[in-house]
Amino acid sequence: MSPSTPQTAQTRRARPRRGEGQWALGYREPLNKNEENKKNDDGLNVRQRIIDIYSKRGFDSIDPADLRGRFRWWGLYTQRRPGIDGGKTAILEPEELDDSYFMMRVRIDGGQLSLEQLRAVADVSSRYARGTADITDRQNIQLHWIAIEDVPAIWETLEGVGLSSTEACGDVPRVILGCPLAGIDADEVIDATPQIQEVYDKHIGSDVFSNLPRKYKSAFSGCAAGCTVHEINDIALVGVTGPDGSPGYDLWVGGGLSTNPMFAKRLGAFVRPEQAADVWAGVTGIFRDYGYRRLRHRARLKFLVNDWGAEKFREVLEKEYLGYALADGPEPPLPADGRRDHVGVRPQRDGNFYVGFAPMVGRVSGELLARIADIAEEHGSDRIRTTTEQKMVILDVAPDRVDSLVSALEEAGLQVNPGVFRRHTMACTGIEYCKLAIVETKRRAMDLIDELEERLPDFEEPISINLNGCPNSCARIQVADIGLKGQLVTDGEGNQVEGYQVHLGGGLGLHSGFGRKVRGLKTTAEELPDFVERILRRYQERRDHGEVFAEWVARASEEDLK
Repeated sequence: MSPSTPQTAQTRRARPRRGEGQWALGYREPLNKNEENKKNDDGLNVRQRIIDIYSKRGFDSIDPADLRGRFRWWGLYTQRRPGIDGGKTAILEPEELDDSYFMMRVRIDGGQLSLEQLRAVADVSSRYARGTADITDRQNIQLHWIAIEDVPAIWETLEGVGLSSTEACGDVPRVILGCPLAGIDADEVIDATPQIQEVYDKHIGSDVFSNLPRKYKSAFSGCAAGCTVHEINDIALVGVTGPDGSPGYDLWVGGGLSTNPMFAKRLGAFVRPEQAADVWAGVTGIFRDYGYRRLRHRARLKFLVNDWGAEKFREVLEKEYLGYALADGPEPPLPADGRRDHVGVRPQRDGNFYVGFAPMVGRVSGELLARIADIAEEHGSDRIRTTTEQKMVILDVAPDRVDSLVSALEEAGLQVNPGVFRRHTMACTGIEYCKLAIVETKRRAMDLIDELEERLPDFEEPISINLNGCPNSCARIQVADIGLKGQLVTDGEGNQVEGYQVHLGGGLGLHSGFGRKVRGLKTTAEELPDFVERILRRYQERRDHGEVFAEWVARASEEDLK
């Protein structure tokens, strides 16, 4: 829909929402600094300035509007300057927090990598990023210590193997999540790879969707385990068998976490594979045209969906954007055990095996990525995958080579059969590099895993522990069994120290819900291992037979949870 489209009666009735800055209601003037910046110049245009000017003249030549705005359209954020503590995060101006180096996010749609691609990322890490590499919970790989002078050479390396940082950040359609087992899982409903590729080819890097109200997160999957966390994406197409018996997708919209978490809503619509790219574009168009742009904190699709409701959203999608009605369809079944990480050795439908393994909270290195590529090649595989749980998977391993591959991975420190704490703990970037963070996360999560493995060696329940350095929930704290939101807290001596607000009993799937917040429930970073051990021991002692952690938390007294 364009702003010149004749208004329907429904649109006219929506006039009071004009103050939210919705383009479709004629309110296109800049409403805040971000909107003004986007109106002045499309973020995609900064690429040529990076190549022609900034990479040649250096960091100090970069226009601030590009540096802290448009650079994101190409996957670049300035890093946090070393030595600035968390207490200054919200006090200092952006230029005081900025280091002269960048984080670069390499987008990996569907989590799919070839050996050549993985080696290219490893090479960039080793040559230009001081060996850093983090696997994110959106299947990307993030690199640090990137100098602006090196960005064109990095792009050349990545794009030479079919990778990019295009729209990996910014107010754009970011990486499209997909099941790492797409096409090989015996239980999948549909292989979503062609639909992910179609959306990528048609729409990523296009100026049609390069100015959205804010970030936009997508997922396409036919995975029976629900591994793309469809409940918390802006748009998710979830594999189902349609009313005519053919495979397709169930459509969900408006999910997201951060400071106002909301689960996505089912529209009840069945999307055939050949309709998927157009439906994705329709939902994205609604966000572009009707999304709220006045206030930055309300500029996510979830707020529009929450205000409209599923019925109206589907009506607008079909009448104004698709031009046809979608069939009604079934809801996808919930996964049986809630495990979505694809860790371990499992059979593929072709007689080979896949092997999923667990880097420690997603932290790897260029050297380790190169070793993973070598191990895969030595065992006959050319396909590596990243997961939404900060894990990796090697596909296509012949039965007689599985044991050798597992041994090689474990020798490299990559566990195929990790303990529960290594398997189910995630952490965001944290204060080490992130300008929004208040506390350390990666190192602290690693230390917590070591402590818990020593203190609770026989603990077997699949408890998820997610650490986040700020309120933005990059590590999905609200849907973890134990979610830890970084903040400054007061210790026993009255000092402000690093710590965490605690969310308990969150989850997706069978036990879907946001974590319970108990008034005043916080822990210092130093006391974190003691707190987690205490909670888990109480759960073991006081749960009913067969009761999972989320169920116990829901009925436990506040005293039990402290």
